Amino acid sequence: MSSIEQQYQRMQRELLVGVLALIFVCMWGTIGYMILEKWSFPDAFYMTIITLTTVGFGEVEPMEAQGRLFTIALIFLGVISIGYIVNRFTEAFLQGYFQEGMRLRRQQKVLKNLVNHYIICGFGRTGQQIALEFHEEGVPFVIVDSKPEALEAAQNLDYLVLQGDATLDDTLQRAGIYQATCLIAALPSDAQNLYTILSAKTLKAQIRTIARVSTDEAAVKLYRGGADAVVSPYTTAGRKMATAALRPQVMHFVDGMIMGKNRSLLIEEFVIDCDRCPYIGQSLQQMQLRSRSGILVLAIRRQDGTVIGAPTGETLLLHQDLLICMGTSEQIRRLKQLLAPLN
Repeated sequence: MSSIEQQYQRMQRELLVGVLALIFVCMWGTIGYMILEKWSFPDAFYMTIITLTTVGFGEVEPMEAQGRLFTIALIFLGVISIGYIVNRFTEAFLQGYFQEGMRLRRQQKVLKNLVNHYIICGFGRTGQQIALEFHEEGVPFVIVDSKPEALEAAQNLDYLVLQGDATLDDTLQRAGIYQATCLIAALPSDAQNLYTILSAKTLKAQIRTIARVSTDEAAVKLYRGGADAVVSPYTTAGRKMATAALRPQVMHFVDGMIMGKNRSLLIEEFVIDCDRCPYIGQSLQQMQLRSRSGILVLAIRRQDGTVIGAPTGETLLLHQDLLICMGTSEQIRRLKQLLAPLN
């Protein structure tokens, strides 16, 4: 549980204690008047309320010395109880605990309703770039981080955030891992990323996991821990710089499509599902994808891992094939309708 949530719950408990204390004082005062002054319940309760609220009304009936001493004690306890409640309420208001409580409830409601979302663990430089790309693509995601300053920066960008340790099962469960599509471990430490992947795979074995890594040795361990993909920022940056030097226009063209900077052409992937796709067992020529959608199929990855580059018209479409296609956003939309007409 995050420190913010703990503070909010602490404030709730303190306010509840104050209210219960005030109720106890009211009961104690009513019973005391009934015993000491032999008053009826309505009279005793009425006298207790006007005493605690200090409205200045007179006594219900003349009291003996012991009754007046009891009244003094009742006033003293009432002032303490009411003062405590006012103090807690004022602090909660000034510190924004009520607003924070509303935000947490809204956040919990949104998290509960998230489906097929992405979990980004860590909002450092890598996590920030991932979140930016997801935001531009309209992909649902939640950011998990333990640092208040990182979460504040994410909140300022209107991202959905969850404060907590991503290596813990409880945190991932609160992030909705059972309904998530993919988890990205972008924490600064390789060990933290490894623990996060292990926790994620233990909770949901079929979830896709991607991890940031600093060393080759850590990459091997992350793959052993269940990571589906491992990315080294240093290796990736080196390869990209080399490509920019050797083939600058090719890199600019491909990078623009992959990152969505060139909105005229995009590269997208589609998984063929036999429950939704009516073209299983047909060839690309029979499907007429090019004429019906305008899309260009760059490659097909079979379920066994075989990759068919630049497939011909005779290439058959099989269950669980992964199509890598290039086209405009409108062409990609038409292809989605052809491959999954029931969606």
